[in-house]
Amino acid sequence: MAEFGAKDVKALREATGAGMMDCKKALTENDGDAEAATQWLREKGLGKAAERGDRENADGAVAVLRDGNTAAMVQIKSETDFSAKSDDFVDLLARMAQAVLENGEGAVDGFADELDNLKISKKENIELGTVAQIVAGDGNVLDTYQHTQDGRGTTGVIVEAKGIDEELAHELALHIAFAKPSAMSRDEIPADEVEAERAALLEITKAEGKPEQAWDKIVEGRISAWFGDRVLPDQGWMGEKEKVKDKLGSGEVVRFVLANIGG
Repeated sequence: MAEFGAKDVKALREATGAGMMDCKKALTENDGDAEAATQWLREKGLGKAAERGDRENADGAVAVLRDGNTAAMVQIKSETDFSAKSDDFVDLLARMAQAVLENGEGAVDGFADELDNLKISKKENIELGTVAQIVAGDGNVLDTYQHTQDGRGTTGVIVEAKGIDEELAHELALHIAFAKPSAMSRDEIPADEVEAERAALLEITKAEGKPEQAWDKIVEGRISAWFGDRVLPDQGWMGEKEKVKDKLGSGEVVRFVLANIGG
């Protein structure tokens, strides 16, 4: 009978990228010989997971759940929609979202082996994306939205706000799904990104032949529009001229989480 321990399984897993159960089986089948087990995994097509880590995984699925004043979101990334729509992929995602809803974001750690096995079975670069749990504060309103396509969630939103009613909060969630903001305030956008954009806009303005005395004003207007595409309160409500902050009146967004497949 093969003699090996948990450390041997872990070492083989780290060396090959294969799942824990597959590494254990490989060692069992090869009497604890790590080199032979590695070759066995390769022959079975199970030792390639580590090589997939650099491949783009812009596809996947999102699951959003809510129970009272608590909401949870989990995103799993994949390389293809074929994998993301499969029953085992969607089932794992749903169970992870339920665990996060009940026990917090750290609950996903308990699914590491299942996620590894999914990566191996699909032969794709599959990994966790956004994981979030939001518990709304006293008096605040919580809303969620999930866009489902072909049996899997492709866009998920959780938003917490105060000073607005539930109907407006739901409209806000829909707006976030539509406009895809990346920040709550201008300060959240990295300064180097802002400066790079400002420099690019200045060069564009110069190339257009605008008078030099107007450059600063033109660039500031354009950088404000750039912020307006990214910062939630500055966005046009559902793409219209009225800004989100004006639509909310005295209300305000406390926080939001957005996950979008392909973006």
